[in-house]
Amino acid sequence: MTQSVFKGPVYVVRDNIDTDQIIPAQYLNLIPTMPDEYEKLGSYAMCGLPESLYTTRFVKEGAVDTDYPIILGGRNFGCGSSREHAPIAIGSAGCKIVLAEGFARIFFRNCVATGEVYPCELTERLCDVLKTGDVVTVDLDKATVTAEATGKVYSFKPLGEVRPVVDAGGLFNFARNSGLIPAQV
Repeated sequence: MTQSVFKGPVYVVRDNIDTDQIIPAQYLNLIPTMPDEYEKLGSYAMCGLPESLYTTRFVKEGAVDTDYPIILGGRNFGCGSSREHAPIAIGSAGCKIVLAEGFARIFFRNCVATGEVYPCELTERLCDVLKTGDVVTVDLDKATVTAEATGKVYSFKPLGEVRPVVDAGGLFNFARNSGLIPAQV
């Protein structure tokens, strides 16, 4: 049984967060399939954000995991290059969900292919309503986000066929579990 409800503080960012802000190019030499490098990749997640606009770090200096299991963004989240390291870094840091008004197509696809995070497309602009540290509950089955402080419920587009792929841990695991490709030996 996969988890369908996630609760925790959000890390709020704005529009056009690009993949270089998510994981700067100098960290792309880290190999996500190597456990120690996968962990290190998470420690650099979102470190390319300008400190003048984002005074709170997504991952505290010296830490490998974030205090924010949910990222809340605006429009065009994950724009820029096609680096699959971006959702991997976010997932490695311990983030499970990215809520955004919209996603760059390749970033969305990389979230699904890697199975690292659930990319949930909001139906309204929440990055103007909530702030970093606000606690929310995300229910993937109901496609809702509940702000704990106010009890107000917001919605996102249902994940549909994306959900079982991310639940399985990515495209290859989904294909193996479905019998589309042989199991690993």
